[in-house]
Formats: sequence, structure tokens, C-alpha cells
Amino acid sequence: MKNSILFSAILLVGAFQLQAQQDDPIKVDSLSEVVVTANRINLPFKENSRTINIITSNDIKNSAAINVADLLQQVAGIDIRRRGTGGSQADLYIRGGGFDQTLLLIDGVKMDDAQTGHHTMNAALPLEVIERIEIIKGPAARVFGQNAFAGAINIITKKNLDNSISLNVEAGSFGQLNGSVTAGVDKENSSHIIHVGRMTSEGYRNNSDYDNGNYFLKSIFNKNAQPIEMTASFLERNFGAENFYTTNPTFHEYEETQNSLLAFSTTFRKNKLKIQPRIYWKRNQDLFLLRRNEPGFYRNMHISNKIGVETNASYASKLGITGFGVELSKIYLRSNNLGNRDRFMSNVFLEHRFSIADNKLDITPGVALTYFSDFKFKAFPGLDIGYNLTNAFKVYGNIGYTYRIPTYTDLFYNDPVTSGNTDLEPEEAFAQELGLKYTTPKVNASIAIFNRDADNLIDYVRNDVSEDVFVATNITEVNTKGLELDAAYNFKFKDFTQTLSVGYAFLDDNILDQNEELSRYSLNTLKHQYTTRLSTQLFKNVRQNIIYKYAERTTGQTYNVWDASLAIKVKQAEFTITASNIFDADYIESGFVPMPPSNVLFGLRYSFK
Repeated sequence: MKNSILFSAILLVGAFQLQAQQDDPIKVDSLSEVVVTANRINLPFKENSRTINIITSNDIKNSAAINVADLLQQVAGIDIRRRGTGGSQADLYIRGGGFDQTLLLIDGVKMDDAQTGHHTMNAALPLEVIERIEIIKGPAARVFGQNAFAGAINIITKKNLDNSISLNVEAGSFGQLNGSVTAGVDKENSSHIIHVGRMTSEGYRNNSDYDNGNYFLKSIFNKNAQPIEMTASFLERNFGAENFYTTNPTFHEYEETQNSLLAFSTTFRKNKLKIQPRIYWKRNQDLFLLRRNEPGFYRNMHISNKIGVETNASYASKLGITGFGVELSKIYLRSNNLGNRDRFMSNVFLEHRFSIADNKLDITPGVALTYFSDFKFKAFPGLDIGYNLTNAFKVYGNIGYTYRIPTYTDLFYNDPVTSGNTDLEPEEAFAQELGLKYTTPKVNASIAIFNRDADNLIDYVRNDVSEDVFVATNITEVNTKGLELDAAYNFKFKDFTQTLSVGYAFLDDNILDQNEELSRYSLNTLKHQYTTRLSTQLFKNVRQNIIYKYAERTTGQTYNVWDASLAIKVKQAEFTITASNIFDADYIESGFVPMPPSNVLFGLRYSFK
């Protein structure tokens, strides 16, 4: 790892030297111009007093990733633990929080699932329709509610593709075959984005095949008067799940999931008041077979529906900006294992941003009040403070309480190796953070230290190593602390823009002191994480990207993974080669599933305007 950090440092120093010789404007996505829309008070990126990472459209293009799970792995502080490939199944962790403790949003719509957080990434959209991704690290309960225990990720979709059609075909190792069509229709009073895609593979090991479908539609109606935005998606995942949950050689697991979203929203503006109402329906379906070819041996079928309505607003006055919102939702679950359940939830949000000392100091207190029909009332207060040392430098800090109620899986699930617990209490935590960030069009850098003191964390544990059954349990107090560093530099070489970005995260908690050899999910935390991406262009129509990822987990496992991509553009066609795990690293991210060996994917994209 030391050699890798030294290599990145040399590249970064060299980049600064090259830039010192050339001061031509750099045309890249500038974070200083990005407005973060992940809460009621929308602010430019550099004015926020929280740790926020932005994955821009340019970052996505140069990521050598083919899905959101692969893309997020390149962000320090985020731990994507994949069991399968092609986005078939991946668990999302931020700053050591569990997969049930991170909230995913699509254009601000909460995609949490009351059954289990294992389904969070099932809602991740295809990269072709994503404009950017906003990553909010640390407790965000006062902004989003209870599922944002450790952080939140908001996927912002594209608004308009003009009149265009893009065809994409890819083929590669393990029988991978991907195809998609993305079309934009821009009419006088409406615009539409349509995406249809399918990803298939024979699998890189026994029973690891998949057949995944992506369908997406975004429409904006009545553009010339009061625009109404509609977002609809249907994401289907069918995959072999060998050893996803057990090591029994007689089990050959199989899973099918479906994730659907239909949302309508609009924005009213009058003077300094902005109101954004939204109504949405989210559905998730999960079919699991313990033996793929014997459906009658052990079968689970879960169908969850969430219907929600919310209104968020902000008002600007001489005293600052006030943000407030109300959300009501109803959840229905139908399951042969968990039973038939329903839950009503309501949220009220209030925050105010004061700007004083010639707008150098900002103070934002806020609170969320939440009611659950089965867990009653809870309040999540928090406070953000920031001070602009210069126009580019900002120091910031925040504190906040956060909270998560048990999922239905935590409460009621039972199988040969897992048992739920109806006596579970909600998880609670108090978190603090201190950071510094530097933001210019050429350089973006940040460093943050954080601490989280949690009570009643839910983990699946056993009383003795000889036991086979893990029981959902509230464990005692857990302290988590860490450090994160991110830096990106855009520079010119041979009149082309080059980008070098690095990230490092350190995480330490005492959870293993309480659950040594007894925990099912907490044993594989990322202790050290390091990422580097170098995106270069030496010729007019050729661009290449190299991505390096280092991980050291609390199990003692360490691994280095190198990915790369090459894109050659010829008029309206673009040829791509994406190589993953180039040096054939042997590693496991979650459970008992080894990740794929070295593989390659060849692609052709053709665009019609």
C-alpha cells in the first residue's frame, strides 16, 4: 500500500508541475458550480457544512464501471460488499454503518425497504440515465429520517437528452452480453428519456449466472407553464446465489428481485418561497430458493409496497433560509416467512440556515420528528456549522442524533441459520464530525474526522461458536471513529484535460470486542481503504482510465484491485474496452463468495442525433 500511495503522490506532484506551466482554462465538471439538492435548503457544493462527495457525469464516464455498485466502490468511506456481479446483489455501507443504515434516494425519493436493507442497491439505476450522484456522509436523520443512520446517497437523473438515440452493445468474459437503448425526445411542451437494457452472464463460478433487466422512463409535462415531472423505473434481477448465505454444499441458492418506482413531482415558486410536492409508489418483490432446482424444499416470497406523499419547502428572508417539510407514508408487506405486516410513518422536518459575519459563518440547526405506528415518536436534532477561511477554504463541523427501527427481517425472519427477534429495540447514535475542504475549478480536496457513539445496534450473533443459528440482537454500546481524505486535480497536458483523484479512509470501532467470532455481519469492516483514479487523454479521440483500489478488512484480509478502460471515438461511434481485476486478485467482499478473476468487456456505442 505504501508504494501505491507514493506512486499517486508522484503523479499528483507531477500534475501540479505541469499545470504550473500551463494556465489554459480547464473544461470539466466544476464542483464549485454544482448545487446539492439532497435537502430542502439547496446550496452550492462548497457552501455545504457537511462531508459530501459528488460523482459527476464526467466521473461516471471515466470510471471504468458498468453499474452503480462498481462506481461507488471508488469512493473512500463507502464499502460496497458484492456477492454477485452485474449489480445482481451488493450491500451498501457508509462509515462502517450496516446495510440497513444507509438511505438511497432517486431524485429525492426514498428507496428504503421495510423488509431488509439487502434490497437497497436493487433500486440503483443504469449509468446511462444518471446526471450525478450526491453522497452525504454521517448522520442525516434530521434531513431524511430514520434510515439515514450513517449517511445517504441521492441519485440525480438526467433532465433532458434532446432528440437522440444511443445504442450500446457489450460482450466479454464469462459469457457477458449486455445491450441497451437510451432515447431522448424533446417536444414543444414536454420532454422524455427512455432507457431499456438487459445484462446477462453465464457466471464466473458455479451458479453465478444472471439475467438482469433495466427499464426507465422520465417525462416532464407542461414545460411552458407548471412543469410536472414523472419518474418510472422497473429493475429486475434474476441470479444464481451460490453460497450467498450458506456454505452447505447441498444448497444451490437462487434469487429473483423486482424493484419498481412511480413518482410525480412539481415545483412552485413565488418570490422567496419554493414548494416541492411529491407523490410516489415503490414496490419490491423478492423470491428466494434455497435449492434452485427444488422450489418446494425452501422458498421465500416477500412483496413490499410503500405509498408516500411529501411536501418540502424553503423560504429566504433577512434572517436566512428556512427549510421545512412533511412526509406521510404507508408500508404493506406480504410474506410467507415474515407474515402480513403494515406500518404507518409520518415525518416533520424543520431547519434554518443563518449566515452572519459577512456570510463567512453559517449555522444550521434542524430537527426531524418521526412517528412509527409500531415504534411511536422519535426526534432527531442536529447542528451544522461552517466558516469560510477564504473563498476556497472552508472549515466545518456538525453533530446530530440518528436512529433506525428494526426491519421486518430483523423482527420476524427465520431460516435454518437465522432467527429474528420481536423484542428488538431501535438503534440510536450520537455523531460528531469536523472537516476542512478546498474547492476550486481545478482542485477539490477535503479531510474529515468523525466519531459515532451508538446504542442498541442490531447484529446477528450467536452465543457460542458451536451454534449454527445467528439471532438478531441489540448489542451494547459501540464506538466508531475514523478519518477520510479526498483530493482531485484537473490539469492540462498536450492541450487535453487530465484528472487525478485519490481517496483514503480509516475506520476503527470496538464492535469486535463485544462479538469476537460471534458476529455474522460485522466481522468484515473496511479498516483501511485507498482509491486512485487517473483519467488521461493524449490524442483527440482516445481516452484511458486507470483505477486502483486497496482494502484492508478487520478480518486481516488485504487486497489490491486494478481496473482500466479505453475509449476510442470515431464520429458518432465509440469503442470501449473495460478490464476488471487486471492482476487477478483473490479476494472476498462479503460472506463466502470469492469475487471474479481478471475479466474484460468489449463495447460499442452508437449515437444518433
